[in-house]
Amino acid sequence: MPSIPVPAEARAHTEDLGRFVVASPSSFHAAAEIARRAAAAGFTPLTETDAWSLTPGGRYVVVRDGAAVAFALPGDAGPTTPFTIVGTHTDSPGFKLKPRPTTGGHGFWQAGVEVYGGPLLNSWLDREVELAGRVVLLDGTEHLVRTGPFLRLPQLAIHLDRSVNDGLTLDKQRHTQPVWGLGDVADADLLAALAPAGVDPAQIGGYDVVAADTQEPRAFGAGDALFASGRLDNLLSTHAALTALVSLPAEVASIAVVAAFDHEEIGSESRSGAAGPFLADVLTRIGAALGATAEQRAQAFAASFHVSSDVGHGVHPNYAERHDPANQPHVGGGPILKINANQRYATDAHGAARWVAACAAAGVPSQEFVSNNALPCGSTIGPITATRLGIRTVDVGVPILSMHSARELTAVVDPWYLSRAMAAVLAA
Repeated sequence: MPSIPVPAEARAHTEDLGRFVVASPSSFHAAAEIARRAAAAGFTPLTETDAWSLTPGGRYVVVRDGAAVAFALPGDAGPTTPFTIVGTHTDSPGFKLKPRPTTGGHGFWQAGVEVYGGPLLNSWLDREVELAGRVVLLDGTEHLVRTGPFLRLPQLAIHLDRSVNDGLTLDKQRHTQPVWGLGDVADADLLAALAPAGVDPAQIGGYDVVAADTQEPRAFGAGDALFASGRLDNLLSTHAALTALVSLPAEVASIAVVAAFDHEEIGSESRSGAAGPFLADVLTRIGAALGATAEQRAQAFAASFHVSSDVGHGVHPNYAERHDPANQPHVGGGPILKINANQRYATDAHGAARWVAACAAAGVPSQEFVSNNALPCGSTIGPITATRLGIRTVDVGVPILSMHSARELTAVVDPWYLSRAMAAVLAA
């Protein structure tokens, strides 16, 4: 039975997306993977505490906590050269480890976790998940850690809740503490499982650790045209942007930038979030290296363009009434242009025209997304960056189902379409 055809290039791209997801169980791992891949492609790593010596034609990458910015300078870059930016985020909704995380009772060891963002809580039930993130020792050294499959949120049996199929309600405190071992809780020490090899757990002074689904990403369905994975929101866009950036020709017309921020799922207000200073700091330092005055930097910003990319809602076949009746983007139908009258998305007419032209230049189909008037609209980093920097911004993405689930769903072709359109924007 025929399904949407999947070109070999699309399948290869999405298989690599799966590898990127597996390497990125936390925002800190994602930032490190961005830096690793960029360095392998010839980008020079930068450190914020060092003086930067940037050369026209050079390519660079810098990490701040769970965020990363990579950029490519044209050979003729000067003080008024504009920026073309693709912005994404590295974090995903789920759970974060609390202080004093070792808990338990009734013969089980449990982990104390706090809800992070707005996950679909029920989707985390009966899954083997891992702990991943960073630990900082008392001497200030930072280590990336991950446990592999380690915890599980077991669901209550239907025999003990006969009404569960009429409506499941999970208390965010009582029902979301996963199990990870058996025995007397006095014998348990969760931090010991997080300590780097050879490190005394007592030397851990702080940690930023989240839970991550461990099921492998995979294509499935008729013709293997569907793709399921954890953390597609928003590692899908981050991978597409990075892939587009590292594949750019040696000469580009503007300064091509990929900015992958942390903390989008909780409002972006952090030193590594889109509402923080990270991107502005990097752009200012690039301008300074090119000899830009404040006037010239303003000129460069006025001519710049920002693509904010995050996943969006494809039409759900079982809930089509939740979507706008005239604008119904289909999974597998190409990237979506996000539009909202109340500026929850930053798209305007000029930005829309530039995005649609880029899709056409890349040979990529495009669709529009607008919310049903009766349902509130989410938002993205787009309006935040537009407000902070005054750079014209368009909001785009890929249609998915099961957004904010522990395991989300898209089409194999759409991440590839998105990356091709991004490459057309960055190269223009």
